[in-house]
Amino acid sequence: MGGDFGPRSIVQASLACLSATPSLHLTLVGQPSLLEDLIAGQSAADRARLQIVGASEVIGMDERPSQALRGKPDSSMRVALELLRDGKVQACVSAGNTGALMALSRYVLKTLPGIDRPAMVAAIPTQTGYCQLLDLGANVDCSAEHLYQFAVMGSVAAQALGVSRPRVALLNVGTEDIKGNQQVKLAASLLQQARGLNYIGFIEGDGLYRGEADVVVCDGFVGNILLKSSEGLATMIGARIEALFRGGVASRLVGAMAMPLLKRLKADLAPARHNGASFLGLQGIVIKSHGSAGVQGFQSAIQRALIEIQENLPERLHGRLEDLLL
Repeated sequence: MGGDFGPRSIVQASLACLSATPSLHLTLVGQPSLLEDLIAGQSAADRARLQIVGASEVIGMDERPSQALRGKPDSSMRVALELLRDGKVQACVSAGNTGALMALSRYVLKTLPGIDRPAMVAAIPTQTGYCQLLDLGANVDCSAEHLYQFAVMGSVAAQALGVSRPRVALLNVGTEDIKGNQQVKLAASLLQQARGLNYIGFIEGDGLYRGEADVVVCDGFVGNILLKSSEGLATMIGARIEALFRGGVASRLVGAMAMPLLKRLKADLAPARHNGASFLGLQGIVIKSHGSAGVQGFQSAIQRALIEIQENLPERLHGRLEDLLL
């Protein structure tokens, strides 16, 4: 029921994923009458793999997490998380209020042993592939121990996505040991002593985009600004390129020849393609979709959930935490 476009966009994305993945079953949680109207006319095959679970309350995008936690026991978000807790689904994907989703996830699902706070992580495109960036906004104020835990979880997540020995770095204002605030310096000291963690030191923002690390760790304040700036930059570059090739006859001719490459570049950098941040550290898979994500973006969030289900990410995290956490 959340997100800037409401359930219509989410239902369309869900139906598209059902068509693309024959083994997939989805449960839509929200107001039954509205959801039934949105899926009316679907084929019997798709309808058989789509269930609706009713919830009488909706958490607004501007509501405080404490209000959502205490005042709306039958919200669509809470009901969805309870389905996950009870083993009736394998993952929860939401485009709703981020703070409320984090608070409810911690309350309903609990964190894995050894983890104080879950962290939001997403894939950021780089020159050489992708980098897992965390935290993306769930934890604005972090201690050195929190950053250390984020690094451990990010490393395990990158391994689950196919990186055999992930390079882990701390985002900082410089690469020298003397740079950074006290929390970053203390986190670096903890990471240098970690067993089995491929910590490579500090990294600056430009190094992230050059692909110098597979996992980049920062607090949620910095991470959220970096993520939103990256999305805005990608959109702006695409718009500028299109404008240049519409400037005159010669520009349009060059643009026509270059269009296949430009479309490919735009698709690679499109924020919708990389939508879906995972809440690492919970006893269950929770994926946060960007509130402004359209149909394609929400499809990407569902795909992220499918990958984590296939890799059994919470169990893999649990198995490694005892070895890596101090």
